Amino acid sequence: MAPTPSRLAWLDALRGPAALAVALHHSAWTFIPGIWAEVDRRIDVGTWGVFVFFLVSGYIIPASLERRGDLRAFWIGRAFRLLPLLLAALGLALLLAYVGVFALHPGLGLRPLPLAVLGNVTMLQELLGVPAVINVMWTLSYEMAFYLLAAGLFTVRQAHRSATTAVVLALLAVLLGLLAPGPVIGGRADLAAALLGVAVVVVIAVSAWARGGVRAAAAVAGGLLGLALVILGSRIGAWQGLIILATMFAGTAVYRAEQGTVRWRTAVAAVLTVLACGVFAKDDPGWAPAILLAAGFFAAAFALRHRSFPRGLAHLGVISFSLYLLHPLLLRVSPGLPLYFLILVPLGYLTHRLIEAPAQRLGRRLARSPVRESAPGSAVRESAPDGTSG
Repeated sequence: MAPTPSRLAWLDALRGPAALAVALHHSAWTFIPGIWAEVDRRIDVGTWGVFVFFLVSGYIIPASLERRGDLRAFWIGRAFRLLPLLLAALGLALLLAYVGVFALHPGLGLRPLPLAVLGNVTMLQELLGVPAVINVMWTLSYEMAFYLLAAGLFTVRQAHRSATTAVVLALLAVLLGLLAPGPVIGGRADLAAALLGVAVVVVIAVSAWARGGVRAAAAVAGGLLGLALVILGSRIGAWQGLIILATMFAGTAVYRAEQGTVRWRTAVAAVLTVLACGVFAKDDPGWAPAILLAAGFFAAAFALRHRSFPRGLAHLGVISFSLYLLHPLLLRVSPGLPLYFLILVPLGYLTHRLIEAPAQRLGRRLARSPVRESAPGSAVRESAPDGTSG
């Protein structure tokens, strides 16, 4: 049975703490570095937060795509959920940099301006070797790669093979991580980065607005491009990059098991394989505890999904994308750690109300169209990893 809207509150209860954990990680390194160094040696709280986001993405994004049954509606929905706040945050970051409050990555000035814009606006900068305007944007690059892969699998009616995909990606992560630990597209490969970025934009547009075989071919090409970008361009290396993708597909496998598409033992085996391959992906004592606890936190919330969650957690989940994207900017002007969070949460509510929510409503209106594709799916409310739902 597909989850109903009331049964998805547990996802919001995950996203809120995850966003605050990332904000705490960055602010603590700024305000209490000595104390936080001791915490970070035991568990990387920021990694914990982003892996919770990745698991939530894996669980809900394919379900959202299948509910819509249409790539055009899916991509319009994604654009209007992510881009309005992203563009506002990028503009604010540039303004703060202009007045000398916010420091941009020095590498931005060394890359061609059109490439820097292309990378940051498409959210692919992390995989194109382009510095991000806002450092936390790196996770959005892997979200984009996952969207491309999910859309490709959906088009060829292989979306149900989430557990297998997770296992293959995890094993491939170990193999390629040992063979090619660094990015191939990095450095000053401007032409390659630009061509790949433009290619992604083209395949998304064609898969959204073309018909029949052309649409299918574009979606498959997009999936292959997404995978290639993670393998060749991941700044953190192929091992960590592919483990992130595998983690998201592990989240999808949990959703498939809940729907009865795969057996629970298959989903659990996929999750355990991803964790086993992932704990060694980074030589950092805080890495393995972070991803293991993220999986445990996700599992605990899933087990309690039929129960009521505190309303405050749900509200924080709704504004989690604002909290996540804006906290590095606020960090540059905040006078101290306590005031930082006292300002951040109301700011998140404000930007969600003024920017995110209106854009989401507009996106839903534009995305309404006759269903032209079908796949095994569910009647499930879209609730995105960026902290929005509708």
